[in-house]
Amino acid sequence: MKAWRIILPAMLTLLSGVRAGAQHQCQTPSDNSSTPAIGPAKYPRSENVALTVPKGMAIQVIIDKELKVDKVGQPIRGRVVEPIYAFDKLVVPAGAEVTGEITQLEEVSGGKRTLEALNADLSPSRKVAIQFDTIALADGKRVALKTIVTPGSGQVIELVSAAKKKLKRSAADIASEKAAEAENQVKQELRRALAQVEEPGRIHRAKRYLISQFPIHPQYIAPGTVYFAELQAPLDFGSEPLTSEMEKSIGVTPPEGSLVQARLSADLSSATARKGDPVEATLSRPLFDGNQLIFPQGSRLKGSVVEVRPARHFSGNGQLRIGFREIAPPEGITQIIQANLKAVESAKRDDLRLDTEGGAEAQTSKRRYLQTSIAIGLAAASSGDDGLNRVEGGAGGFRVVGIVLGAVARSQPLGLAMGALGASRSIYVHFIARGHDVVLPKNTGMEIEIGSRPAPASAKPSKDTIQ
Repeated sequence: MKAWRIILPAMLTLLSGVRAGAQHQCQTPSDNSSTPAIGPAKYPRSENVALTVPKGMAIQVIIDKELKVDKVGQPIRGRVVEPIYAFDKLVVPAGAEVTGEITQLEEVSGGKRTLEALNADLSPSRKVAIQFDTIALADGKRVALKTIVTPGSGQVIELVSAAKKKLKRSAADIASEKAAEAENQVKQELRRALAQVEEPGRIHRAKRYLISQFPIHPQYIAPGTVYFAELQAPLDFGSEPLTSEMEKSIGVTPPEGSLVQARLSADLSSATARKGDPVEATLSRPLFDGNQLIFPQGSRLKGSVVEVRPARHFSGNGQLRIGFREIAPPEGITQIIQANLKAVESAKRDDLRLDTEGGAEAQTSKRRYLQTSIAIGLAAASSGDDGLNRVEGGAGGFRVVGIVLGAVARSQPLGLAMGALGASRSIYVHFIARGHDVVLPKNTGMEIEIGSRPAPASAKPSKDTIQ
């Protein structure tokens, strides 16, 4: 009996140990099965980026053929000047065909009609509202658009570059050379777009000018006229994966001297702007450093008006300088930068100039001296009493109508009065009246140099600097 008392507890202890070991062996695989959950944290899945041209983006359209304005609903055709990007992808190349129609012909106000009538123009130009509704892609696919043409459109434009500084060549000039290459690329794109325009010959231009001098004449949209068609609904071109390399490179500091293309987000004029007013622009195409994407299309530039001077009487023209201090990718972190205008799109008739620091100033045409001299000469010639003198006086005051009146109405005082009116009006307009302001409409295209270091406080200001 004593032996069983010793053996039985020992057997029970041995059985309980075996059971515990078996349970431990059964539980081990299930515990180890939870360790692969660490994997997704080390290798996150790539998210997709929507390739969307957002609402509000402006498509730059150039009219490639002369169009006689007749009525509402009249079809109109043009071509894309600047390629269109979505995030980092080219989705619409330059030169793509865009079609639309005239949606409205605005009536001319009574005051303007009266002023034009005094200048022998009974058919003053009406504002033409246009809507572009279709764009043709390279593969033949046609994409429907919903657009509105922004104010300030309807001009023949040019790319005005800042005056170049005279610097000795150094290692730092490599960035400037890269910027110059990017600038030349943009100019070449504009030249290629203009090359598709049916440029009228001299005889055709002479006929159009002669027709415009008659009191009643048709209205034309000249080839080379540019419109900004602002999207009222986004364009969807699918999506692409956001790779880890792309995610790491977006928003990094761009190399000094990087040049970006952007469009102004709101109207800006030296007549109304004040020093310190905020200025914002949106990148119209992505910025790459080699193959690395740094800032995608749609990134925002923020800055302010640095210097401004409105136009004054006696042909004092307006001046305007803006600078950008911040840039941020869409839904990204804002980065502090130093950036200034390198080039800007402007209507040819505005004759805009940029100084070496990117300050804009309106220019007065040198033709004013010739035009005023002719007007004064015609006024002086009208003092004679023969028919030719009366015709000369009428030409100086009322163009074609004045010539007819001077020839028909045998009145020397009338010819003298018309000649004096033409001379005095030319002197006032060209030398006494208020000068021209710098006007940059919404969606004005700009080239902005990023990363340029500000000049030290002790540096002497440039002669071109706006005071």
